[in-house]
Amino acid sequence: MPGALEGARKSTPPAELVSPHGSEALLDHVLAWLDEAKAENVVTIDIKEKSSIGDYMVIASGRSDRHVGAVAEQVQRKLKDEGFAKARIEGATHCDWVVIDIGDIIVHVFRPEVRDFYNLEKMWSAERPSDQLTH
Repeated sequence: MPGALEGARKSTPPAELVSPHGSEALLDHVLAWLDEAKAENVVTIDIKEKSSIGDYMVIASGRSDRHVGAVAEQVQRKLKDEGFAKARIEGATHCDWVVIDIGDIIVHVFRPEVRDFYNLEKMWSAERPSDQLTH
């Protein structure tokens, strides 16, 4: 698993990763950029109530490792053009799974078989267990 999500993260992203229009506006841009890059099977998961790592998780597939790398590179370039040069990227060396951490939005771009293996949609779409104690 790429290291961008390892360890604890502050609940407030650095100022350079905060969109002045909110995470929803940035999410709209990210989704448009993924569409322009021909990313496939794009899924958005609202994680605000599930985790402090961000507001949204976006999961997409590329057809091959080259396509995964190209999608991630295009999103990174668009982010830089929009002033988000501090976005962190992990996994670009092998391009099986690339994570782009934009602060409130975490973008995952997978090769299809890697995406199926990790199945983040199932993990993050599940309801949180209740906080009841059992004896």
